[in-house]
Amino acid sequence: MEATQPKKIVIIGPESTGKSTLCDQLANHFNTIWVKEFAREYLLKNGMNYSFDDLLTIAKGQLRGEDEAVEQVRSNVSKNQDLLIVDTDMYVMKVWAEFVFNNCHSFILDNIVSRKYDLYLLCNIDLPWVKDELREYPDLETRAKLFNIYKDILINQDTPWTLISGTGEERLQAAIEAIDNLT
Repeated sequence: MEATQPKKIVIIGPESTGKSTLCDQLANHFNTIWVKEFAREYLLKNGMNYSFDDLLTIAKGQLRGEDEAVEQVRSNVSKNQDLLIVDTDMYVMKVWAEFVFNNCHSFILDNIVSRKYDLYLLCNIDLPWVKDELREYPDLETRAKLFNIYKDILINQDTPWTLISGTGEERLQAAIEAIDNLT
């Protein structure tokens, strides 16, 4: 008998929209784990002078982390976990590659087609942008442009999605409600 796949919830959106915070809150609420954004770890280690090929390395690292987390959830039956929260997927990698380099690796595109998720939560740009060593786009115009790219992607694919807006508790409650509606 093959182990069942956990439900995978992906949090996406432009930088500084509370994705990682929301992932951590949801993992705590649902007593599960979450897949951290590999790009953050990679760029902190290697610096912000990244290349097109670095994005392929980042994409592979992101998927490796996701696959490891799926196995961890599947093997942890004692906790009754059947949910995995994912910070970033290949849509994010596609947007990043095309926005910065006007090109996208076929590996990323192939994995968009082959990977299946149960719900997307799109974080709105209604939070103030917070500077950190990795963020690149503080201006509202660029943030809005990126947000609209993500929204267009989600509208034109088949997986259900929910817009997450508001401040801390409002965002968390909207996300919890969207996930609860899956079951």
